[in-house]
Amino acid sequence: MRLLRLGLLVLLLGPPLLILLFRFVPPPVTPLMLIRLAEGHGLERQWVPYEAIAPALAHAVIAAEDNLFCEQALGFDIAALRGQIEAWREGERPRGASTITMQTAKNLLLWPGRDPVRKLAEAWLTPQIALLWPKRRVLEVYLNIVEFGPGIYGAEAAARAFFGKPAAALSAREAALLASVLPRPLHWSAAAPGPQLRRRAAIIERRVGQIRPLLGCAG
Repeated sequence: MRLLRLGLLVLLLGPPLLILLFRFVPPPVTPLMLIRLAEGHGLERQWVPYEAIAPALAHAVIAAEDNLFCEQALGFDIAALRGQIEAWREGERPRGASTITMQTAKNLLLWPGRDPVRKLAEAWLTPQIALLWPKRRVLEVYLNIVEFGPGIYGAEAAARAFFGKPAAALSAREAALLASVLPRPLHWSAAAPGPQLRRRAAIIERRVGQIRPLLGCAG
């Protein structure tokens, strides 16, 4: 019983303590990075502060992944989640309602996949991040750990690998291309975009202009 209580205490207090620590300290590595290393990919990353990343990238990522990021209180898009539940009830395949805060929780502390256990853990961690971190910190961590290509993590490593420049110098089109690859970073390349990726980047660029009033938290 003592071991059980200790295990429950670790499960309850461990994640909040880690999340609180990572509010101030850059995470040294993530589970996904270790998994990709075991799969034979490299590990290129360079942590940079949010101010050293072109605002265009944060704007493009919000436009591509989570238009209402700045408006969410607990890190969930409630309307999108309701839509997914309704789709599931009607026998349709849910298309996903993942927010940037949810993706940050997954990328920072969990493993890839769509299994129910991981989804429950993600739902448990997301509001903790939303409550313990300011929006700018969520973006900073996400843009520094997200996978942009095989073995390439974070804005700085991606900007240098694909465009030969620091993340601070990314153009709006380059930022849109990087945001475009996020759904399939092992298959799509921002350095050699095909027609589908170029079309997706153009849509993201247009959407940035359309949602600009919703980008206040991104600077």
